[in-house]
Amino acid sequence: MDRLLIIDGHAYAYRAFHAIRDLRSPDGRPTNAIYGFVKMLAKMRAAIGPSHLMVVWDGGLSAERTARLPEYKAQRPGMPDDLKPQLDGIVSYLKAAGVASFCREGVEADDYIACLARRASEAGMTVVIASSDKDFMQLVSARVGLLNPNDKNGTVWTDGQVRAKTGVAPSQIVDWLSLTGDTVDNIPGVAGVGPKTAAGLLNQFGSVAALYGRLGEVKSEKLRAAVRDAADAVRRNCELVRLRDDLPCEFSPGALVEKPADAGRLRELYQRWGFKGMLAALESSAHEQQTVLI
Repeated sequence: MDRLLIIDGHAYAYRAFHAIRDLRSPDGRPTNAIYGFVKMLAKMRAAIGPSHLMVVWDGGLSAERTARLPEYKAQRPGMPDDLKPQLDGIVSYLKAAGVASFCREGVEADDYIACLARRASEAGMTVVIASSDKDFMQLVSARVGLLNPNDKNGTVWTDGQVRAKTGVAPSQIVDWLSLTGDTVDNIPGVAGVGPKTAAGLLNQFGSVAALYGRLGEVKSEKLRAAVRDAADAVRRNCELVRLRDDLPCEFSPGALVEKPADAGRLRELYQRWGFKGMLAALESSAHEQQTVLI
């Protein structure tokens, strides 16, 4: 069965940047994010064995979400100065390595990944999304799993891992996050409602809609009042948290198949960045191929 690996580009670039410190090219330019990203990508490819692969990058905040909540993601610090120039380097590497890469202005990576995952699963492919973003738990299904870099076991998360982490099913994640809020995205939840309380409410009522339809059945008067007072915010949160898998997204399986790497371009990049180990491995691979041909 065809398997598509979709990688949250910015998430892994940041992860690589913070995992490796002060690595620089011979001319003094920072290369820690590039090096870490290349290594992480190789590890994921070896573990997942995808037949198709794409890295998706953020194209900015959704205008629709910021209109609903101007504070949406507003608390996030700017990108570190040493990381910015490395993103172009990573994209250059992906092109040379034959890996598809996507970015569209005004389109959040999460939404495009959701759209791509839906299209691929409808086409009969299995999908693995590589990201630590909890929003992606809402996409988990029989055909869609998550590779969470924070899980040291390297397990591809399915329904069981989502339930163990949150206490609810993937289909309830939007409602769960709407009640708890999401500090990472600067989305406020219901006062006093944490993950366990939200899971308890959803296990009792099934959904946010049913909860508000039967609010009188909430036993705690304090909790009932808090949920009632936050009704507008919770409904708004549902729209903020729900990923837009209905966006126009080009889906061509052939374009997602890894192309043959441009060894000459990779050699040039590795030399520029001072990646001696990668350069040696590339040269060794080229020598082995030449030997086989002879």
